[in-house]
Amino acid sequence: MPFHSLADVRALLGRLPAPDATATAAAEARNGQLTKPPGALGRLEKLAIWMAGWQGTDKPRADQPQIAIFAGNHGVTAKGVSAFPAEVTAQMVANFAHGGAAINQLAKAFGAKLDVHALDLDRPTADFTEAPAMTEDELVAALRQGFQAVDPQSDLFVAGEMGIGNTTAAAAIATALYGGVGWAGRGTGVDDEGLRRKEAAVAAGLERHKALLGDPLEVLRSLGGREIAAMAGAILGARMARVPVILDGFIACAAAAVLEKAAPGALDHCIAGHQSAEGAHARLLEKLGKEPLLSLGLRLGEGSGAALAIGVVQGAVACHSGMATFAEAGVAAG
Repeated sequence: MPFHSLADVRALLGRLPAPDATATAAAEARNGQLTKPPGALGRLEKLAIWMAGWQGTDKPRADQPQIAIFAGNHGVTAKGVSAFPAEVTAQMVANFAHGGAAINQLAKAFGAKLDVHALDLDRPTADFTEAPAMTEDELVAALRQGFQAVDPQSDLFVAGEMGIGNTTAAAAIATALYGGVGWAGRGTGVDDEGLRRKEAAVAAGLERHKALLGDPLEVLRSLGGREIAAMAGAILGARMARVPVILDGFIACAAAAVLEKAAPGALDHCIAGHQSAEGAHARLLEKLGKEPLLSLGLRLGEGSGAALAIGVVQGAVACHSGMATFAEAGVAAG
């Protein structure tokens, strides 16, 4: 289902598939017959039923998870907004390829297929304080790369990212979408002066592009990055393929927020894997109406928090789909 313009993307957002109501009802009925007291598995029960609706079966699975990491470079790093140089993006992509990063270990731990997509690392986006980060063609290309990265045979999807400077872009997107102040945080660990530079860059970007900020896709084009756009495209691709998604941290949620603002309900196939230590992530989750599964003080990115949450979802569907009913076990329902 390729697209070639933002108009095509908007058309897709206008025809998002819904969960299978019959499968949801069947999963709810099955949950009521399992050998446990009603509600004894707490949120795991709701997770399994949610998975059932998107997979179209009363016995959902989560044994073919996919993690896709998208990497991009940002022109706004010229403003001194990161504690690390832009060269680290490419170095970390090489680390992913050699299996040496945290996300590689987590993917192995939960049996996830891991794909890494480097998006024009030798060609950073424009500094959004001076010009739109991307042209429409560049934005569409990044969205399309993310959209096409989703394996429709996977039963759970995580989008991760790597991009020096991308917490600044995510803060600018969140500010543009929701208003207010305080969306910029310390990201990779910038000092007080670095945080002030981030805040100044966000303010300058919003002022320069204020005429475009009423359109979420233009917000993404003006203030985002290729990897952020690719994550948005992947989340949209997963929706069209009816693959449930676990959202990662602040940057991934900023990408997701663009879709939700453009088409309310666009994230119904998504859950929040965790609440990160990045200051504004909890606030962004609240805006999205997503309650995180985990809160472990993580601030790594790479899809790591969402990858950990794969295990929670796997536990939920294992119990739901594998447990015996009272009738099957010969146990009195009480």
